[in-house]
Amino acid sequence: MVEEKFAAVSDEAKIEADVEATAARTELDGQIAELRAEIARLTESMSAIGSSAKAVARSELDVMVESARARVREEPVTTLLAVAGFSFVLGLLARR
Repeated sequence: MVEEKFAAVSDEAKIEADVEATAARTELDGQIAELRAEIARLTESMSAIGSSAKAVARSELDVMVESARARVREEPVTTLLAVAGFSFVLGLLARR
């Protein structure tokens, strides 16, 4: 009789533990799904930020290149002397 009561209590404990484990597993699966969704949103945000930064850098570079071209057209001799001087200094530094 005592053994039957222990068996019944043991079975109830197992069932309760299984229910708790199932509930915990379900909650964990939900949290994992939320984390995956958050990672996907963050990835999309980072991609958008990267694309925007690339577009801004590209437009700034285009402005700088056009400015340099205009300067060369306006002052070709000064530009040639500046490039020659810069090349001379680089040549001196490269020898060392």
